[in-house]
Amino acid sequence: MNKKTQSEWLEKLPLLQSVVEQKEVLWCNPSVEWVAAGLLKTHLSKVDIVDASDRLERFAPYLAKAFPDTDKGVIESPLTPIPKMKRELETAYAIQIPGKLLLKQDNALPISGSIKARGGIYEVLKHAETLAINSQLLDSTKDYSQFDTPVFRELFAKHKIAVGSTGNLGLSIGIMSAKLGFHVTVHMSADAKQWKKDLLRSKGVHVVEYIDDYSKAVEEGRRQAEADPSCHFVDDENSTDLFMGYAVAGERVAAQLKEQNIIVDEAHPLFVYLPCGVGGGPGGVAFGLKLALGDHVHCLFAEPTHSPCMMIGMMTGMHDQVSVADFGLDNKTAADGLAVGTASAFVGKTMEPFLTGCYTVEDQTLFTLLKKLADSEDIWLEPSALAGMTGPVQVIQSKLPSADFKNTTHLVWGTGGNMVPADEMKRYYNHTGK
Repeated sequence: MNKKTQSEWLEKLPLLQSVVEQKEVLWCNPSVEWVAAGLLKTHLSKVDIVDASDRLERFAPYLAKAFPDTDKGVIESPLTPIPKMKRELETAYAIQIPGKLLLKQDNALPISGSIKARGGIYEVLKHAETLAINSQLLDSTKDYSQFDTPVFRELFAKHKIAVGSTGNLGLSIGIMSAKLGFHVTVHMSADAKQWKKDLLRSKGVHVVEYIDDYSKAVEEGRRQAEADPSCHFVDDENSTDLFMGYAVAGERVAAQLKEQNIIVDEAHPLFVYLPCGVGGGPGGVAFGLKLALGDHVHCLFAEPTHSPCMMIGMMTGMHDQVSVADFGLDNKTAADGLAVGTASAFVGKTMEPFLTGCYTVEDQTLFTLLKKLADSEDIWLEPSALAGMTGPVQVIQSKLPSADFKNTTHLVWGTGGNMVPADEMKRYYNHTGK
């Protein structure tokens, strides 16, 4: 381990002992600052988010034509009150949760059915736009539905896109890239679900499987792409484009809250709970939320007890220079999208001034919550998407300031689920297997 041994880290950071013991814990970030101060420490700004939002607006006519299940080409999900699930949590944990409990249903996002539809699809579209501009193909007298024509597909057929993924990012990149006409390869880790591999192959995507974990799939994908000038590698660990695609969600959620007459200010704080793997999705969303809603939105990342890479990376300040294996954790979890051993340094460092904290969740908790949500609200998420659901319990039990205000809104980000095959979802519900 770089610089310190495990015992030295445990002596410096006593909470790490509970992490090593795979207990459900909450870590509060001591480096969190006001948004204005935090922005001075990053090269990213609201201008970058506006640019991404404008690009998605330009592509709406194309998306509407290529994917009629979108809302006029807008990739967005409902913001749903879940009062029955709130009562389930209060009963299960013998706790009162004042205020509202909402679910951001990215499980219902069109095209690829998960939060990855935000960043993954955005990066592919931006790359396609860049190629079209460089090739002088764009006709300024027409809208972007022109991307759904043979001349554009012929251009993209000369190019490749690759990504390393545990599953959902691969789905978003694969489906979008193949639709545009790119040759696309998804490098998938051993813990990726078979149905996700099968679905990608059915779309004409080349899937490469590895016996190792997520990091190996990314490493190999990156290495192979670097050797091919025609290949664009979508780097989940370091991509600013992915991050910005996710960040657009901030202004979208702000608008949805306004539609529901939900105020966010000092007397009406908003707590948001985001499942976290390598960090790009939750990091981008949290960044966008902080810029859109200011200092009274408090974002927390949720991770499996066996794979708390972001928590460990941020606690130690070592980011990608430390892994869960350094602390004896096996990185094996039913939450396949969160099975990541080493966090993104780009995301960890960017989020240092903005993230309220991280907490961990046991696999069995995920399955229990999956069943409770299905029974109470008839909403079906995949196991990893339930990681955010204990957030209100965690922050109230830990007595985080303003977490138990009567005017607090708690928002759980449901990151995926509607593309899970029915028999697989039934197994999740009954917990007869992973």
